[in-house]
Amino acid sequence: MDQPKTIKITDPKIALTKAEHYCAYQERSQQEVRDKLYEWGLWPDAVEQIISQLIEGNFLNEDRFAKAYTKGKFSQKAWGRIKIKQGLKFKRVPDVLIKKALQTIDADDYLVALTRILEKKAATLSEKNALKRRYKLQQYAMGRGYEADLIADVLKNSDL
Repeated sequence: MDQPKTIKITDPKIALTKAEHYCAYQERSQQEVRDKLYEWGLWPDAVEQIISQLIEGNFLNEDRFAKAYTKGKFSQKAWGRIKIKQGLKFKRVPDVLIKKALQTIDADDYLVALTRILEKKAATLSEKNALKRRYKLQQYAMGRGYEADLIADVLKNSDL
């Protein structure tokens, strides 16, 4: 089994073109692009220069990335705010942009999503003990990144 050969790019112009395609394909964080450029074997000064050019050309926009990431993880995977925030922090998105992106989640949709994942999980549980059952649901929702107080409210106001 041969290891897949990583492409080494030393010409910044070629790297810029490739990075533009990489960013045009889907929204990326600066850190993802930086990691990819280093993976290609570029020097730090070339990497930072290319990142600047990508930002100027609007191929790279952290604010846009944060909002797209938030929207995607919430609507596709039903992640809660905590898990989305951790994901954005992992991608080194500035706190101010994380906060802004999380505000794009509609409060009503958020509650609906939380209720839906709890109902779905409740249907799979065979636990008869009400306290244990409630605990399992709470742990599950917290694992999905939802806030404990919100989970408690939803569980209290439903018969799950």
